[in-house]
Amino acid sequence: MLFPGVAALDEERALFDAMLEGWARQQRSRLLNESTVATRGRLVRRFAVFTGEYPWQWRPQDLEDFTTSLRGGGTGRTHATLRGYQGALRLFGEFVTDPRYGWAEECEARFGTHPVQICHEWNTAVHAVEFEGRPGRRALSLAETQALFDHADSQVGLIVSRGRKGSLAAFRDAALLKVVYGWGLRRSEAVMLDLADCRRNPKVAAFAGFGALQVRFGKASRGSAPKRRTVLSVFDWAVEALAEYVDAVRPDFGAGGHPALWVTERGTRLSARYLDARFTSYREALGWPAELDLHCLRHSYVTHLIEAGYPERFVSEQVGHAYASTTAIYTSVGDDYKNRVLAQVMANMIGEPGGGRES
Repeated sequence: MLFPGVAALDEERALFDAMLEGWARQQRSRLLNESTVATRGRLVRRFAVFTGEYPWQWRPQDLEDFTTSLRGGGTGRTHATLRGYQGALRLFGEFVTDPRYGWAEECEARFGTHPVQICHEWNTAVHAVEFEGRPGRRALSLAETQALFDHADSQVGLIVSRGRKGSLAAFRDAALLKVVYGWGLRRSEAVMLDLADCRRNPKVAAFAGFGALQVRFGKASRGSAPKRRTVLSVFDWAVEALAEYVDAVRPDFGAGGHPALWVTERGTRLSARYLDARFTSYREALGWPAELDLHCLRHSYVTHLIEAGYPERFVSEQVGHAYASTTAIYTSVGDDYKNRVLAQVMANMIGEPGGGRES
């Protein structure tokens, strides 16, 4: 990383840049996503700007001041975000203090000091609960879900009645939102679907070629390749919306041989950012709070399947959760469902011999 015999104009800056490049190579060797590597690098540079010093000068107090600054001003980051920042700085600290890489010796020889680990158990956030998301994020009720789809469908007729362009895109967007909910997909999983990912389920012949979706770009973890899963179709109305889009609407986009299921007017794959923006515009039109985002549709899918009586193991497999506890985090059943369960339990108790009250 450093060139022997070459004197840098700014020795400290050159060494810091070399540290970051070495850390980036180490992470790439672990097969981490390039976006993760870049994000962590930017955070370390941001921390350096905040302290006005280089890693071999950092102290634990600097981390504490940095975290405090991010929590103040009414725009504080979430617990999960702050913990993520601290985790990235901890990893960088582990890299530059690891004797196998020699950075401490290099700093000692050049500057008479060396980097130390500034992230410890006494000054970093504790991962005490499984769910650290915003409390305002929740599953939509069935009525809210229907209102969203009705609003999306109404945009198609509104554009047509005004004689404006964009009816194809409006129909596509309405169908896409229904697919995100109808198969419990993440946004990246939805936009990365290809036509070839629509599969037949021989057990449900009525769904024809849309009995299942093959998700090939599921959420990766710890440098692994994207996880794959097959999501079975459970809602006939969602299958109908997808089939109508594929058969009657998508061909009019003129995408030719492009493999993507969701295409733009220019014949390219639709982006996740566009999908977020479309949901946001519909949410604002409906007057919903900003805490509700596209991912709420995935939470809603899990919740509504549980309320409908589907086994938890089936639901976990559908959404790609390795543990039922993760699925439980997504579940926020309504009062009607809880009251039905309570009534059933009470009925069973009363109906059992000796289950009633003593007279």
